[in-house]
Amino acid sequence: MEKFISITTSAVPLPQENIDTDQIIPARFLKATNRDGFGENLFRDWRYHKDGSLNDEFVLNNNTYKGQILIAGHNFGCGSSREHAAWALSDYGFKVIVSSFFADIFKGNALNNGVLPIQVSPEFLDSLLMTVKNKPETQIDINLEQQYIYLTSTGEKENFEIDAYKKTCLMNGYDDIDFLLSKTSEIEKFENQRELSRVSD
Repeated sequence: MEKFISITTSAVPLPQENIDTDQIIPARFLKATNRDGFGENLFRDWRYHKDGSLNDEFVLNNNTYKGQILIAGHNFGCGSSREHAAWALSDYGFKVIVSSFFADIFKGNALNNGVLPIQVSPEFLDSLLMTVKNKPETQIDINLEQQYIYLTSTGEKENFEIDAYKKTCLMNGYDDIDFLLSKTSEIEKFENQRELSRVSD
């Protein structure tokens, strides 16, 4: 995974609540096991009409809104536990998802795939959505090291929580195996000390 320390970018507002994983990536696209290409079908049934034509009213098809942050409504990522939802968001280009609540399994899948889910207060979320909707060029500053999200145009700022282990992995670009490998010397030192202790006994 790429290292994630901080990012400043514009955002895409998607204020719908209770967006589930089947809406993020419909089940018919889950046959592939390779993560590449899932971004093409992100929100497929919202981005396209049934006849395959583009839905100009959907925000991802509106060139006014761009950026690596998706600002979603309350309860994002509910439904089934498919990891493909995180794959699709990442492959499309989103680095951060902001909501006032995330489903636990989705949150874990996102973090495991280099996507940072930031849970903010409902009031801060409403302010983000309104500001970005009215001023699409608005820049949002996210600092993982200091754990804050900052709305540059208004000066509004809020801190967010993240599991310390997942934070370490994101900031170093580690998956679980990479993290263990980074501790190789410490593990070997521990094993050697334990072996010496056995011999002395």
